[in-house]
Amino acid sequence: MSVRIVTDSTCDLPAETIARYGIIVIPLYINVGNQGYLDGIDITRSEFYQRLPYFPSTPSTAVPSQKIFCDAYSRLIDEGATEIISIHISSALSGVVDVAISAVKESGFGPVTVLDSRQLSLGTGFLVETAAILAEAGHSIEFILKTLNEQIKRSHVFAVLDTLEYLQRSGRMNRIMANLGSLLQIKPILTMYDGKPGNERVRTREKATRRLLEMLRSVGRIERIAILHTNAPERVAELRVKAAEYLPANQIIVADITPVIGAHIGPGAYGFSVISSKI
Repeated sequence: MSVRIVTDSTCDLPAETIARYGIIVIPLYINVGNQGYLDGIDITRSEFYQRLPYFPSTPSTAVPSQKIFCDAYSRLIDEGATEIISIHISSALSGVVDVAISAVKESGFGPVTVLDSRQLSLGTGFLVETAAILAEAGHSIEFILKTLNEQIKRSHVFAVLDTLEYLQRSGRMNRIMANLGSLLQIKPILTMYDGKPGNERVRTREKATRRLLEMLRSVGRIERIAILHTNAPERVAELRVKAAEYLPANQIIVADITPVIGAHIGPGAYGFSVISSKI
């Protein structure tokens, strides 16, 4: 039995991990005016964030077509895959899961299982990595799916936004509230757990960082952790120092969040993706 893994470009896994396990990554689209970009292919993350404040129109994002998913599944089956697990960004945030499911139904790909990660960024990415490791070890698809669903219950993402501007520009917050928030130095904290997005509002960056560390502490013992940011290396350095007592001794992934998400939250965001340890 050969189990292969498919995901999308919002997973934020390092390129070496993707290559190591032969993971297929389907890119989402980033549209600026009439110009479309394939996430991670036509525009780099650093280039996107440098250009974001100066784009002539607010970037929008789009999901790939069913054909793109069908082509990926078909290629893997031709390569000898007997089972495919397609793991994607939470359906609460994007239509990727729905498109993948429709592709499977309409094309009749029996050996494909679509899994809603109920997460974003490396909350999804860590699930993809776990699936790839277990598949390489020869575990059954039933065991892999059981393990992934258990890991979802221990996965958390929380991050501080530097500005409300991009939420307002993307239509997720009205202009009056965004302007008021800027005047009051409000720093939103966005959270994601088990498919449920949440938010808090904290005054000033210092208080927001302190709240972020409280959230990290409340997770308890940590199995895996990554620092997430949107073109904010100085915030990464700050978190490394302030969260040092919670961070494991092994290597910590630092990920610049995909522009598909960054288009809505803007540059300067920072936070964590965490898997709590099994009790």
